[in-house]
Amino acid sequence: MDAAAYVTLSRQSGLMQEMRVIANNIANSATTGFRQEGVIFSEYVRAIPDQPSLSMTRSQVRNTSQEQGMLTQTNGRFDLAIQGDGYFLIETPAGERLTRAGSFTPNAQGDLVTPEGHVLLDAGGAPVFVPPDAGDIGIASDGTISSNGRVMGQIGLFQPIDPLTMQREDGVMFRAGSGVEPAGTATILQGYLESSNVSAILQVSRMIEVQRAYEAGQNLLNAEDERLRNVIRTLVR
Repeated sequence: MDAAAYVTLSRQSGLMQEMRVIANNIANSATTGFRQEGVIFSEYVRAIPDQPSLSMTRSQVRNTSQEQGMLTQTNGRFDLAIQGDGYFLIETPAGERLTRAGSFTPNAQGDLVTPEGHVLLDAGGAPVFVPPDAGDIGIASDGTISSNGRVMGQIGLFQPIDPLTMQREDGVMFRAGSGVEPAGTATILQGYLESSNVSAILQVSRMIEVQRAYEAGQNLLNAEDERLRNVIRTLVR
C-alpha cells in the first residue's frame, strides 16, 4: 500500500469517528442538559529512515461545547437551570460527577436526587435535604433553599479546576479529573430546565459534509485499488 492510501485511510478513520459523534449529538438534541461534542483533528508525521516523511491525520481528542442551552420554563418546584459557567455536583456509585441536567425530585429520605437516583450535593458537598413537611419551597439564584422564610440549605454550583481534564460519562455527566471548585458567576433559575445546546440543523448539515468527504475518500481508495490491480495484471502477462 502506497503513501496516498495510508493518508486516505487515516482520514477515513477520523471522518468515521466524527460521524459517530455527530449522530450522538443529533440523538441527544432533546436531552435536558446535554452538551454538544466535537472532534479535534490533528496532524502527526510518520518518519521513516531514508524515506520521505508521511503526514497523517489523528482524531483522538473530543471537545465539549460550553455554549448556554435554551431555558425552558416548567414551573417544576425542583426543576433547576444554570445560567453561566457552572455545574451541579451529584454523588454516583462511581464518585462525584458534574452535570447540567437539573431535573430533581425528593427521594424517600428527603434528599434531592436525579431521575437515576443520584444525590444532589450542596455547597459543602453534603446531600441536599428537603423536609417532607416543608411548605412553599423557594430557591434563590445563589442556590439558597428556603421554606416560608426559613433557610434550609444551599445547592452547590461547581466547575472543574482544570477544564481540560473534564471527561464525559453517561451522556450528561462529567468527571473532573483535576477536582472541582465553586463556580464564580453562575446562577440558578427555579422552575426552568436547560435544553440541549445541540443545533440539530447544523449537525445534520455537518453530517452531510462528512458523508460526502468520506465518499470522496472511498472513491480515491477504489481508484487506487483498481490501478494496482491493472499493474499486477500487466506484470503477470
